[in-house]
Amino acid sequence: MTGVSEIRSTFLDYFRKQGHDVVASSPLVPRNDPTLMFTNAGMVQFKNVFTGQETRSYSRAVTSQKCVRAGGKHNDLDNVGYTARHHTFFEMLGNFSFGDYFKDVAIEHAWSLITKTYGLDKKRLLVTVYHDDDQAFGIWKKITGFSDERIIRIATADNFWSMGETGPCGPCSEIFFDHGPKIAGGPPGSKDADGDRFIEIWNLVFMQYEQRGADAGGGASTTPVRVALPKPSIDTGMGLERISAVLQGTHDNYETDLFRALISASVDATGVEAKGEFKASHRVIADHLRASSFLIADGVLPSNEGRGYVLRRIMRRAMRHAHLLGAKEPLMHRLVPALVRQMGDTYQELTHGQALISETLKLEETRFKHTLDKGLGLLGEASATLGRGAVFPGDVAFKLYDTFGFPLDLTEDALRPRGISVDTASFAAAMDKQKEDARRAWKGSGEAATETIWFEAKEEVGATEFLGYDTEIAEGVVTVLIGGGKRKKELKTGEEGVIVVNQTPFYGESGGQAGDHGVIKGAKGALFRVSETQKKLGDLVAHMGRVEAGSFKAGDPAELVVDHARRTATRANHSATHLLHEALRQVLGTHVAQKGSLVSPDRLRFDFLHQKPMTADEIRSVEAMANAFVLQNSAVETRLMAVEDAKASGAMALFGEKYGDEVRVVSMGIGPAGGRAGKAWSVELCGGTHVRRTGDIGLVKVVAESASSAGVRRIEALTADGALSYLASQDERVREAAAVLKTRPEDMLERLKAVVDERRALERQLADAKRQLALGGGASQSDGVPGGDTVKSIGTIKLLARTVQGLNPKDLRGLVDDGKKQLGSGIVAIVGVTEDGKAGLAVGVTDDLVKSWNAVELVKAGAEALGGKGGGGRPDMAQAGGPDGAKASAALQAIEACLGA
Repeated sequence: MTGVSEIRSTFLDYFRKQGHDVVASSPLVPRNDPTLMFTNAGMVQFKNVFTGQETRSYSRAVTSQKCVRAGGKHNDLDNVGYTARHHTFFEMLGNFSFGDYFKDVAIEHAWSLITKTYGLDKKRLLVTVYHDDDQAFGIWKKITGFSDERIIRIATADNFWSMGETGPCGPCSEIFFDHGPKIAGGPPGSKDADGDRFIEIWNLVFMQYEQRGADAGGGASTTPVRVALPKPSIDTGMGLERISAVLQGTHDNYETDLFRALISASVDATGVEAKGEFKASHRVIADHLRASSFLIADGVLPSNEGRGYVLRRIMRRAMRHAHLLGAKEPLMHRLVPALVRQMGDTYQELTHGQALISETLKLEETRFKHTLDKGLGLLGEASATLGRGAVFPGDVAFKLYDTFGFPLDLTEDALRPRGISVDTASFAAAMDKQKEDARRAWKGSGEAATETIWFEAKEEVGATEFLGYDTEIAEGVVTVLIGGGKRKKELKTGEEGVIVVNQTPFYGESGGQAGDHGVIKGAKGALFRVSETQKKLGDLVAHMGRVEAGSFKAGDPAELVVDHARRTATRANHSATHLLHEALRQVLGTHVAQKGSLVSPDRLRFDFLHQKPMTADEIRSVEAMANAFVLQNSAVETRLMAVEDAKASGAMALFGEKYGDEVRVVSMGIGPAGGRAGKAWSVELCGGTHVRRTGDIGLVKVVAESASSAGVRRIEALTADGALSYLASQDERVREAAAVLKTRPEDMLERLKAVVDERRALERQLADAKRQLALGGGASQSDGVPGGDTVKSIGTIKLLARTVQGLNPKDLRGLVDDGKKQLGSGIVAIVGVTEDGKAGLAVGVTDDLVKSWNAVELVKAGAEALGGKGGGGRPDMAQAGGPDGAKASAALQAIEACLGA
């Protein structure tokens, strides 16, 4: 028996022949136990069967179960790479009986498989039983013929298993293999039992009791009560990696054929042999590659919370060891093919998910490289004065984690070779304080009443990984469902709601850019139409819409497809915004700064600091400059940089944005001349989506410029198809206008000028005619004055008083001047009544009378009669108005009364 694959298949085949159903491994994310982070034992998928909550069609089962132990109670992460038998990912071979056979058959099967089928030497085996399990002791003695010394009674909890404080439980019996005196260590139960010489290879659990609460018997005892189960069961577990090492003649799991192949791939990729100080690094990479790949294949993606955070820790620990091996480029994704070759036939999810696994590993390593370099540098500085046995401050370790994304276990791992530990208690205290501060700050924002559900969801499932920079289609796993403002277990056909997925290509509305639309496809034809995408609490992406077919549940796989046309249009508008921003700075000055923006599929809007309206020439210059870079068709480049480095390089940080330690810097356009020749023309910090080349924008057309608020101007523009459609529409309007003017489009400007001149001439003629009519031109005369029937003599003063209908108040001054000229000496008072019934009043006094009569005082008297207040002007000319044109005669009488007083 040579390879791991054969050892696995032999185990399954053996129990198949013994009447066991071969049951596929369950996912690493438990479906039936929310208390577990990961599946960590073979019995997890059968837990409800053992407790009686679930029944299966079989009473005997055999599995090869995928398991992960990293984080929580079962955490082997820190030991991986430094021991011969610790792993984060491993396979647990197990056979199970649900009320079928019990101890005698279980022990007989185990002994037969390892001694006859696997061919292990009986002389190198020994077993343990629980100290009072005489039944198991007797069965082992009968079947093996062992002396009493080789059947060791153990009184500790190591040989008694329980599911919890209550529930099924029972004694254990373990089979050990002796690697020989060349390996240090003693037999189980001895003071040297922790050595590697005697290795447990199989654990048999005899579930024969049910543990009940202390008061179950009705007495006052505080001791839990155990009662016999009516149908005792069997749960066994044998680590595939351990039994493979034994069968391949080594005490070291990493010397088995499967791990040798993965380590060989790592050696080939790095050019560094797996020897000396580099031995552990290659082992860490091989183990963590398995854990990371299987977790991703089962729908877990790196994040800052929950399972995703454990995955990120595993991945980043491997990436640190790749760094120690001198890897300058992402390494992990290049090793995935080797893993698929070794395990893809048995676990098809690896083969099916290979692209996603590779992409996720590469992206995470690319993002983490800067963090790793900077974090290790800061860690080195902070620990430079510490010697072996010293304790690294927990608050500093937390700063590395919080500011630079440097996990605690990575800090511990980096310090371990120097014999330095970390104050984990103060680290935990700093972590708890930050969480409480964040919760308190968020509750104070006024959104707590309506947004509590989002806070709870984020704490449970963590941030959503955004994949939309590189793809518009992605696979993920549904993590949260919301409908009617409440968490839901399922969204059904016709229901509106929100779906959260662990990773998404959908861009959530932020930074002025509108959220994506599209569809989410589920199993059996399920379809969710996404009509809006928003970000909640910063990085939880909420897909809002309606289920059009089927249903969705948490844990369901999903395919997310962004509306390509809408995303394409939005990208063009967003990139055009960057070009316009820089063009505005070039044309108007560097005082221009973004104060707001809207980037949607159909248009863009950009608000900026500027104190006065733009001229037509300025608008044309900005538009032409932006289009010059569109025609340049240069590549749009995106880089991840430290925020301070980005700002130092000249990248513009935009209004109201909060930036983390690492930011995306988007550059476009190549400066054609001057100091920027050959350099990026527009450089901004931006988290939005953009075109690949400036030519993809197509065209930029500014369609409006206006005031947004005090000191802030706004331009609106269209791009690509929207701009072309706008120009086509404008062209059609020009043609229609030319037709109305009965001329050709190219001659329309001259024709319009002629029409305007004609209109102005007619307006002047009309105004003259109105004035003549208002002053009584052509009517009877009195005392040689036109319109003499309206001229009265008040003592020695001539008064020309008249009411004119339909005359604009602004024309009154001209009429009064004409009247003064016609009178020679006297006072003119004219009331103009508009079509809406309001009145304007103008009073003029000839120069010879201004010392005696003031036009301002006279107009005030008339305005009061019109319902107005005050009035203003000079002693020789004043105007006023009022709301009541019906009192025009009264106004003139009031002026006349003043003159006669």
